[in-house]
Amino acid sequence: MAGLRLGPDDSELSQQSRAAPADLISDDDRSVAADSWSIKSDYGSTLDDDQRHADAAEALSAANLRAPSDYSSDKEEPDAEGVTSMLGLQSYWDAAYADELANFHEHGHTGEVWFGADVMEVVVSWTKNLCIDISQGRMPNHVDNIKSDPVEQGDKYLSDWSVLDIGTGNGLLLQELSKQGFSNLTGTDYSEGAIDLARSLAGRDGLPNIHFLVDDVLDTKLERQFQLVVDKGTLDAIGLHPDGSIKRVMYWDSVSRLVAPGGVLVITSCNNTKDELVQEVESFNQRSMTQEHDETPKDKFQYLSHVRSYPTFMFGGSVGSRVATVAFLRN
Repeated sequence: MAGLRLGPDDSELSQQSRAAPADLISDDDRSVAADSWSIKSDYGSTLDDDQRHADAAEALSAANLRAPSDYSSDKEEPDAEGVTSMLGLQSYWDAAYADELANFHEHGHTGEVWFGADVMEVVVSWTKNLCIDISQGRMPNHVDNIKSDPVEQGDKYLSDWSVLDIGTGNGLLLQELSKQGFSNLTGTDYSEGAIDLARSLAGRDGLPNIHFLVDDVLDTKLERQFQLVVDKGTLDAIGLHPDGSIKRVMYWDSVSRLVAPGGVLVITSCNNTKDELVQEVESFNQRSMTQEHDETPKDKFQYLSHVRSYPTFMFGGSVGSRVATVAFLRN
């Protein structure tokens, strides 16, 4: 079981203008990059599309938004360039998954469980209960102390949910969701090595029904929508790219098209608190309404609920946790 990995503040890498080739990244570089992020994640982006970058940058400027990648829990004033890391580069993940795929073929190793197995277990159980509640008409919707009634034969509701895991990595989150009763499962990642590993693990573990494909969430080729979209570390890694603030705008534009109306987005993050994720969604809603000029403007996402069972700590008079899992409803 992989534990939580905490790194020193001064291990963050300097901003880079574009990704270096994967074969130029040494094992030591990858180790330093991993330690520069408080908890490992499994996705990043080096998408290079001038027009969409320009559109996102213009949207940030027009809305006068604070760049989400500047959020920081331990600095009152973030650096002007934000926090960047090799963990935001596709070259890092291509090299990392090439190593993990080789280890699987040689030794049968599963590879890292990003955020740790304990967090994944919480995310899977909590998401299952949330989907059952919604299927039975029990919508959490801002009620912080909601407690679901015991559900018998809840799995019959889950088979109807189409699920997309963006930045799926080794696909273990989808495997766990499958064991809980979800059956319409798709995982995407922009790293071919990650998808090869995910397919190999699912085949070995007797779950060939999970569909994996290479796809970049920032430039998705998917033409369908899903009732449940899960993100465990993807938004975090995107924010660590040198162009993180712009790419996060692109992320929300893309994800809003992937979640079906009435569907749910569940984000697990170690670089953002629950309140920061809610703030980012509110900024996206405001920007979307400004751009669309709809006569009856409506928020695209609204906060549903968040995990409250993670260990918490007190710092500076505020209570927080090292991981946040938040659910949003797609209107």
